[in-house]
Amino acid sequence: MATQENRLLMLIDDEPAQSRLVSALAAREGWRTLTVETSEAALETLASPEGSDVQAILLDQWVPGDAACDLIRELREARPDLPLLMLTASTSPLLAVEAMRAGATDYLIKPVGSDRLLQALASATRAERPRAELQPMAEKLPHPLDFDAMVGTAAPFRTALAKAATAARGHAHVLVEGESGTGKDMLTRAMHAASSRAKAPMRVVHCGGMPPASLESLLFGHEKGAFAGAFDRQTGLIEYCDGGTLILDDIDRLPTTHQARLAETLASGIVRPTGAAHGFKIDLRVIATSDFAFDELVAAGEFSQELYDQLAATRIRLPALRERLGDIPALTRYFLAKIGEQPGLKHHSIADSALSLLEAYDWPGNVRQLQAVLFRACVFEQREALTAHSFPQLAEMLGDLADRGESRARGLGVLLYTDDGNVRPLEEIEADIIRLAIGHYRGRMTEVARRLGIGRSTLYRKLSELGIDNAA
Repeated sequence: MATQENRLLMLIDDEPAQSRLVSALAAREGWRTLTVETSEAALETLASPEGSDVQAILLDQWVPGDAACDLIRELREARPDLPLLMLTASTSPLLAVEAMRAGATDYLIKPVGSDRLLQALASATRAERPRAELQPMAEKLPHPLDFDAMVGTAAPFRTALAKAATAARGHAHVLVEGESGTGKDMLTRAMHAASSRAKAPMRVVHCGGMPPASLESLLFGHEKGAFAGAFDRQTGLIEYCDGGTLILDDIDRLPTTHQARLAETLASGIVRPTGAAHGFKIDLRVIATSDFAFDELVAAGEFSQELYDQLAATRIRLPALRERLGDIPALTRYFLAKIGEQPGLKHHSIADSALSLLEAYDWPGNVRQLQAVLFRACVFEQREALTAHSFPQLAEMLGDLADRGESRARGLGVLLYTDDGNVRPLEEIEADIIRLAIGHYRGRMTEVARRLGIGRSTLYRKLSELGIDNAA
């Protein structure tokens, strides 16, 4: 059997250049890559002794012979539990949707980046893999890059947005912290888009997805002949983004030597490429993110105090989704609207039975995980409305907790939708609200009428019309 240090990835692809790239990227995390060029060879390999060691399959969309979806079905039949990722050149999710319906676990858009590939492989093959319904997606749906697209009314979330909007109009560097999936990437891009540097260059660097030497050249650049293999001069992104914004994702994963060099560069305002005799004056704004609290990283010696001092003019913390459960209904409907705009998918409404499940879960993967769960549900749900039946694994995990989750998160117990996703009649909703108010104010009808904004006589008339006992 393959070990954690010697895992085997089967790549089905007939493009030698891409095969070499995927093999090199996967090798960084201990994967060996077995490349086959045809569907027949793939099925034969899986049936061979070597095939028993395969722990994941990466399938290029343009497979010669059988159509990709037909091959996915055959591969899934041969190895039902094997993670199967599809590579596609299309930015439209239409082919990905068809592949997932055929049995693919996830999809990646070409050109494949190291961070996305390694994240997808890690997610699909971790020892205690989350159930498929809750598994994160490697790709994200496109979102507008502005603050208005960031949905939520919870106080800590609105505080973070207000702070970010104010900082966007300034020129100081910014640190953004928050658990993975809370929306840091969207927030940092929105800040650049709202800044005076919006028309200047902007680049995003994923600090955890590259070897240290490559990362150093990417950031600082190098001169021709600066080291073995430096055949040409390379302009670093710090120099390239002069006048603009450099977003450093997971900056805490930047090697300590690079942190010190970046701190010196920001302090002096001069970047000197590796091997260069002189430096270049720069006007650069850095927006850096981390999944962890920066002050704790500094205190633990895991982040440079000097770099922190350079970047910490503004610090923004995005709250976890479990800290803003009341935002789940609005987020859900926003995501469903966006998902419904994608080719191959249709607009879905959501029933209260489904919302209760979503509100009862603690969402360790935060907003990104919620979006992925809704996307997967929309891929497989043929009915117009998502109900509790659309999330079978959540329903199995949570059981009766879903009922308590509804009252915990929404606090009302007033259902707005029927199980088929249609809105309940206004008369029924009004009756539920009046019953709720009577119970909440313990039958004090004057207070009930005042809080509902109606006269006492109007309240009693409604009780009669709706058939409500005032002991409700």
